[in-house]
Amino acid sequence: MRKINGITETLRRPFRRHSKIGQAPGSVIYLGKRKEGKFQVTLTYYSEGEYSEKVTEEKFVMPPEKGIPNGVRWYNVKGLFETKQVEAMGRSFGLNPLTLEDIVNTDQRPKVDHFDNYLFVVIKMIYLDPSGNINVEHVALVLLESEVLLFQEVEKDVFDGVRVRLRNAYGRIRQRSADYLLFALLDAVVDEYFLVIEHLGNKVEDLEEKVYNHPKPETVHEIQALKKEVLELRKNIRPVKELISQLINLEHPLIKDETKPFLRDIQDHCNQIQDSIDLYREMTMSLMEMYMSSMSNKMNEVMKVLTIMASIFIPLTFIAGIYGMNFTYMPELQHPLGYPLVLTVMGVLVVGMLIYFRKKRWL
Repeated sequence: MRKINGITETLRRPFRRHSKIGQAPGSVIYLGKRKEGKFQVTLTYYSEGEYSEKVTEEKFVMPPEKGIPNGVRWYNVKGLFETKQVEAMGRSFGLNPLTLEDIVNTDQRPKVDHFDNYLFVVIKMIYLDPSGNINVEHVALVLLESEVLLFQEVEKDVFDGVRVRLRNAYGRIRQRSADYLLFALLDAVVDEYFLVIEHLGNKVEDLEEKVYNHPKPETVHEIQALKKEVLELRKNIRPVKELISQLINLEHPLIKDETKPFLRDIQDHCNQIQDSIDLYREMTMSLMEMYMSSMSNKMNEVMKVLTIMASIFIPLTFIAGIYGMNFTYMPELQHPLGYPLVLTVMGVLVVGMLIYFRKKRWL
């Protein structure tokens, strides 16, 4: 995967919507470039007293048959590039064609859509890779009565903490319904934002110190790259606050009242993250002004030194110019001490001007 200015290509995707021009609404076309790995479905079933986990790479996964024990089933689907499998699985759960289109549309803005029998949520999963680069992944979630479908592009994700809690027989998540699982998955995504924002804050502070102490022409490119990175993160994270607010205010039988206080906790986190992003955005905007001011101050220091040197040599040049004239009758030319006296006068002028400049604190 190519990296541009330390940002993976998924963070700076080119415009690819041309591949959908002329297609009918509901066309399932994958717009991303992440096609590594295999199509895989992990089915996790749990209730207060039961837990099971099954991984399959089958081409088609049917929904559970009626009459099985009550519980929650989490279908974790990895590999959106396999559009035929995604489409077949989505239709088996009765998903709207427009929902199927948005599941594989990696350019889709974070949002929530509600239907009679399910809720559809799109969110951007943002995390750091081992090299410290920022990755952005398209994630789609579907909440049904007793199932949660999660569609993601590749195997890497931020849901290991949720999986650990599900394996714990005494965890709160095992005692609640599918909407709480949806909350837990959204909460895991938002919590990862804090790590990304902290990493971004460190980069902003390091670059700010660099601009203040050692500004270089290459620093301009670093500022521009950081500015684009902040704006891309802002574009992907800012709509999440609106998404959570819609879930809280939504009157839908799949979102229970006892789950909404937990959603409000995510909303608080979103407010905090949004404040941090706005702060770093203003800081990156001011970095260019700081750079220009630093370079201007540096240029002023150079000009001051040059001006002082010119001021010192102007009277010396004046004296040397006078005695460099080819006149025959110049009384000082025939004096035996004329040359040492002129050099002495020049030296006294230099020392006197340096003392004067020091008293004026120009040096």
